Parts: sequence; C-alpha cells; structure tokens
Amino acid sequence: QVQLVESGGGLVQAGDSLRLSCAASGRTFTTYAMGWFRQAPGKEREFVAGVKWNAITDYADSVKGRFTISRDNAKSTVYLQMNSLKPEDTAVYYCATGRNSYTYTYDYWGQGTQVTVSS
Repeated sequence: QVQLVESGGGLVQAGDSLRLSCAASGRTFTTYAMGWFRQAPGKEREFVAGVKWNAITDYADSVKGRFTISRDNAKSTVYLQMNSLKPEDTAVYYCATGRNSYTYTYDYWGQGTQVTVSS
C-alpha cells in the first residue's frame, strides 16, 4: 500500500523560505510521477508542482521562479523548496503520486502539512 508522509511545514514571515519533504513507501519510487498540491481555506485544491519519473518538472504559474521541486530516488523522497514566500502561499500542502507508472496523474495523497506565511 502506498504511503506518503509530508513534513517541513510551519509558520514563517513573508520573504522567508521553507523546504517540504515527502517520503514515499510501499512500492518502487522511481517510475512514478510525484507532485505537490495545496489547499487554502475556502478554496479548491490546486496543483503547485510536479516531477516526472525522468525528472522533468512542471509548475503552476503562481510559483514559477520561487518554488523548486526535486526528487531523490535513493531516498524515495520528493522535496519542495519554497523561496520568497508570500501570504497567499498559506495553505495545507499535500504530496501526491499516481496509481500507474509512467503516467502524469495523481491518485494517492499524503495527510498534508500546514504552511502559514505572515505579512
């Protein structure tokens, strides 16, 4: 059974940085896309960043140039480096992965980690 465990959230000030981590277990890590989503209060969950099995990345326009997603296949972990944080980045951040190899879909989700950015 796939398990995703996020960590690294917290309370920071605008302009600060945070790095989120997501440790995956329960299956081979290398052939699956990994992604980060977020959900702010009263809003729908939205895509933040994704990294495919071949390390190709994709970002939401709102975070391009500020956030970087990366993966460490040896540790079965995906990271989200968040720089120049803004109050509008405040949300619960979720790690996600797909059910099938070599597909860019998201079917499994972690429990989420809270990121709060004060102005």
